[in-house]
Amino acid sequence: MRRLAFVLIALSAVAPACAGDAPADGIVIDVPVRLTSAKVVFNVDRRDFAGDEPVEFDFLRVMTADFAAAGTRPEIVAIFHGAAGYMLLDDAKYDAVRNWTGGNPYKSQVLAAMASGVSIEECAQTMRDLGWTNADLIPGIKVNTGANLRIIELVQEGYVQIQP
Repeated sequence: MRRLAFVLIALSAVAPACAGDAPADGIVIDVPVRLTSAKVVFNVDRRDFAGDEPVEFDFLRVMTADFAAAGTRPEIVAIFHGAAGYMLLDDAKYDAVRNWTGGNPYKSQVLAAMASGVSIEECAQTMRDLGWTNADLIPGIKVNTGANLRIIELVQEGYVQIQP
């Protein structure tokens, strides 16, 4: 009887969860990922939207929240350049460049990402090409020498590149 009890206990430890034991969301994780730290560079070089929402900011929100919930120590750099560079303009310059009134609609998302610890950078070459200066950017945005060079530098420092 004791041997049967031992076998049943051993089998229950290795058996997959039964339908009645499934988590509330119905998903059983087969490969749990546990990161103590993460170095990520977001390459934001194009406009990519899900409806009116920029995918880049959604990725940043989800990733920073997941890292916080898991206790992961992140280092995240988001580099904007090319066709997506305008997303970091201050309200006045955004209105002028985009023929718009009402200011930069992405400003609150940029500021929220920065508040969550994400370093946001703009490419100096994009700025030169489009006639922008540092004064045209949302305060707190950093300017790098050039996006491609900066991404290479960060990858060489161990960052993983993500391009949403």
